[in-house]
Amino acid sequence: MPAALAVAALLLAAGCSSDGGVSPSAAGGTPPTGTAAGTAPSGRATEPVPPAKGSVQVLRTVAEGLRTPWGLAPLPGGALLVSSRDDGTITRIDEKTGRRTVLGQVSGVSPAGEGGLLGIALSPDYSSDHMIYAYFTSASDNRIVRMLYDERKPAGEQLGAPDTVFKGIPKGRIHNGGRIAFGPDGMLYAGTGESGRRGLAQDRNSLGGKILRLTPEGDPAPGNPFPGSPVYSYGHRNVQGLAWDDRQRLFASEFGQDTWDELNAIKPGGNYGWPRAEGRSSDAAFQNPLVQWHTDDASPSGIAWVKGVIWTAGLKGRRLWRVPLRGTQASAAPEAFLGGRCGRLRTVVAAGGDRVWLVTSNTDGRGHPEKGDDRVLEVAVR
Repeated sequence: MPAALAVAALLLAAGCSSDGGVSPSAAGGTPPTGTAAGTAPSGRATEPVPPAKGSVQVLRTVAEGLRTPWGLAPLPGGALLVSSRDDGTITRIDEKTGRRTVLGQVSGVSPAGEGGLLGIALSPDYSSDHMIYAYFTSASDNRIVRMLYDERKPAGEQLGAPDTVFKGIPKGRIHNGGRIAFGPDGMLYAGTGESGRRGLAQDRNSLGGKILRLTPEGDPAPGNPFPGSPVYSYGHRNVQGLAWDDRQRLFASEFGQDTWDELNAIKPGGNYGWPRAEGRSSDAAFQNPLVQWHTDDASPSGIAWVKGVIWTAGLKGRRLWRVPLRGTQASAAPEAFLGGRCGRLRTVVAAGGDRVWLVTSNTDGRGHPEKGDDRVLEVAVR
């Protein structure tokens, strides 16, 4: 078979194809603020700057036929755990064969609207404690639990009873946040939404519209900016993406309302403006995003950092966005890839080297599922 036909066949088998990048002007977005590539801001040590232009290639479909997949957590040894928002289940996927095993259903999940079983993360001590953390919507709130994963038990019975480590996060049919991740400091970070009640985002006594920083036991983490509080940053509308670079700097994606979605560099104690500001603002009290997109182009959910680039999964925009960084600024205009070929994109997770795991979200009630949806894809990125 000629090489070109072989590549085309591989991409077709993967369920969606690769394409060239699209600049924000072509995709309807706007370039970010930041320093021009190749220069360093005054007083800062020069950091390696990734190329302004990148590429994306869908290598293969790892699994398909998933229902409302949301969170993904790679296991040591190569398998993947995927949560189902509406079914409230966690499924193990063999990275090589695609074989699926349902660990069990998480007790207490009450799916409705955008709520349900959302983000998952492995304990920092997973190799010894085998604990899985999950963020979910219950009948009364959004909460974070941890569960023992026991592979020795039969399929469907491998999850222990949820142990609630943190509760009281406001719930709603919309804006439940839901992404959780352990940071380089070993602390548990959670992105929350304001549940449709806009004023909660500016209320530092509320858990809605925040990024929270907790100990693994669910207490406010030492060194938080507001003593005794789990709040790490505030003024957010709905945070569903968290990622750190190789210098332990935190980035987060945020859904806008009608005008601007955001990618933010997170500062402890920072106020990110919602609902008094959407996107960039001239008010010095608010932290401006390093990138903003029109809401039709992005609706950014999960994000991943790979070799100086933030990759952002777009839901409504149905694009995988590439944002090259210098420090906490964008070093070039963002590029869009995939252009709707895979539909809505929910989660992107670094997979080692120049690869990411990408989770589609076409069965979430807002997409148009096609045969095989939803999928986990292995994608090469540069």
